[in-house]
Amino acid sequence: MTDRSRFFRHHRLLPLILGGMLSTSALADSFQLHSPDLGDPATMQSRFVFNGFGCQGDNVSPSLRWDKAPDATQSFAVTVYDPDAPTGSGWWHWVAFNLPADTRSLASGASSQGALPEGTVQSRTDYGKPGYGGPCPPEGHGPHRYQFRVYALNVESLPLDENASAAMVGFMLNHHALATAELEVTYER
Repeated sequence: MTDRSRFFRHHRLLPLILGGMLSTSALADSFQLHSPDLGDPATMQSRFVFNGFGCQGDNVSPSLRWDKAPDATQSFAVTVYDPDAPTGSGWWHWVAFNLPADTRSLASGASSQGALPEGTVQSRTDYGKPGYGGPCPPEGHGPHRYQFRVYALNVESLPLDENASAAMVGFMLNHHALATAELEVTYER
């Protein structure tokens, strides 16, 4: 195949590739995550900070609300991740999945107060146990970003339990995600 024929062959695919990217982008722009607990500027209040490792927060999961999920959504998952943790692989603060498709919000404290929808699974975080574990960056390390994400999934449930690692859940989420919505907040001490 000549260089010229390769060029034209690849450029015929360009509209298909761009069309796919645009439709995915438009879908992602419509799915939105909000939290009345995480204000503007988007910084973490002590109520949502971890209680341990030198941090003295209440370790309460913030309320979350999402809307405009894709019509094909069969379940949701919620994660909180700190990409700035000095671990080489970030820090998983919350991993919850198998939320029913009709779920559109989680109340403040839902992780620890038994207020998650029936069937929801919370699996291990980097604190070594299931459930929400709030921010607790090293003192003087500067601001850390906390990425709250809701995944709209194309399956009713993931075949995982509370012992699943965040990495395994993340793999499954990315494999089954129709769309994601994100809210980022910062915290430092």
